[in-house]
Amino acid sequence: MSAPEKSSPARRYRYLICLAMFLAYFLVYFHRVCPAVIALDMQADFQASGALLGLLGSAYFYAYGLMQLPTGLLTDSWGPRKTVTASFIVAAGGSVLIGLAPSLGLAVVGRVLVGAGVATVFVSTYKLLAEWFGPRQFVIVGGFFQTMGGLGALSAGVPLAWLSELFGWRWTLAAVGLLTLVMAGVIYTVVRDRPQSMGWPPLREPAPRPAEQKIGLVEGMARVVKRPGAWLLGVWVFCATGVTFALGALWGGPYLMEVHGLSKPAAGGVLSMFAVALIVGSPVVGWAANRFGRKKVLIVSSLILIIALGTLLILSTRLSLAGLYLVFFLICLGGATAGPIQATMSREMFPVAMAGTAVGMVNLFPFLGGGLWQVVMGAVLVPVPSGVGHVSASYANLLQVALGAGVVSLVAGVFLPETLPRRVGPRPGGRTPDRPAPRRPDG
Repeated sequence: MSAPEKSSPARRYRYLICLAMFLAYFLVYFHRVCPAVIALDMQADFQASGALLGLLGSAYFYAYGLMQLPTGLLTDSWGPRKTVTASFIVAAGGSVLIGLAPSLGLAVVGRVLVGAGVATVFVSTYKLLAEWFGPRQFVIVGGFFQTMGGLGALSAGVPLAWLSELFGWRWTLAAVGLLTLVMAGVIYTVVRDRPQSMGWPPLREPAPRPAEQKIGLVEGMARVVKRPGAWLLGVWVFCATGVTFALGALWGGPYLMEVHGLSKPAAGGVLSMFAVALIVGSPVVGWAANRFGRKKVLIVSSLILIIALGTLLILSTRLSLAGLYLVFFLICLGGATAGPIQATMSREMFPVAMAGTAVGMVNLFPFLGGGLWQVVMGAVLVPVPSGVGHVSASYANLLQVALGAGVVSLVAGVFLPETLPRRVGPRPGGRTPDRPAPRRPDG
C-alpha cells in the first residue's frame, strides 16, 4: 500500500462511494429480473401473446447491451458520477412509464428506458474501483459488488410478489421508479470520480508506460474484433448467461406458475435462487478462477447449466418444490455467476490501455443474448393444454432451446484460451517469472 493511501482520508471515503454504487447495482438487478414474478399479470393486463411478452422483457436487455460502448465513452469524458446520475433519472422515468402505460407499446418504451438507464452502473463502478483501489483490493471489492446484484435480484422475488399482490404491479413499478430517482440524487451527492476531485492524492498505481497509453477507440475495437478468444468468450456469455437471464428475468415465473401450479409468492421463492446463487456463488467462482484457471471454471459452469436444464426437462413435474429450488439455483450458478470472470478475461486478453473497450464490447453479448432468448422462448410457446401435473409441449420446447444454448456454451468454453496470468516475481526454487511452471500457480 502506498504512503498516500495510508495517510489519505480517501482511504475511508472510498467505502462510502462503494456503498452508493453497490446500492445502485442493487436496483439494476431488481429492474432486470422483476418481470419474471409479474409477467402473467402484465400479460393479462395488456392481453399480449407469449412472443409480445418476450419482446417486452427483452427490451431491457437490448437497450442495456447496446449502451455498453457509449457508457465507456461517457465515463471517460463525462465521468462516472454524472453519467450514472443522468442515466438513473432516465431509468426512473422508464419504470414510472411502465407502471402507468395504457398499452404494451408504451410499456416497451418504458422498458427500453429502464435498460438504457441502468446500463451505466457496471462499467462506471469498475472505473471508480480502478481509481480508488489498488489491484489486489480491486478483485475483492468487485466480488462484493456482484453480491449486491444478487441481493437486488433476491428482492425482486418474494418481496416483489408480495408488494404486487398488495398494491398491484403498476403502482409497485411506479414506486420503484421514484426510488431510482432518489438513488440518482444519492449518487450525485456522494460519488466522486477520483480522489483528486476531493483534493486528495491518487490511490491507484502509476499510469502505464507511454507506449501503452494511446490506443484509440477505433483501433481498440478493431483489435477486439480480430481476436478469436474474444468472440469465443462472447459466444459463451451470449448462450450461458443469456438463457439464464431469459429464465430468471421473465420465463421462469410463467413456467413455475403454469406448469407446476405454484402461486406467485411460491414462484418468487423459487426464482429467488437466482439471487442466492449470485450471492453465494460469485465469490466462490471468482476464487476458483484464480486457483484453477478461467477456462476450466467456464467449462464446469456450462456442464452445471446443462445438467440442471436437462433435469428440468426430463423430470418435469416429478420434481418436488425442494427439487425446483435446487435446479434453479444450479441454473444460475452455471450461467450467471461468471460475470467477474467475463470482465477479467476481457481485460487480460488486451493491453491495459484498451481494457475498457474490451470489457464493454464483450459485455454486449450476455445482454443481447438475454434479449434474443426471451423472444425465441416466447415464440416457441404454442397454445396447448397445460396445467398442474402436465408439462405442455410448449414449455418443453422452451427448455429445449435453453438446453441447446447451454451445449453451445460448452463448445465455446472448450476452445477458449486460458488468460490466467502467472505470478509476477521470483518463485520458490529460483524459478524465473517467465519460465513455464510444471503446475499452475495459485494466481
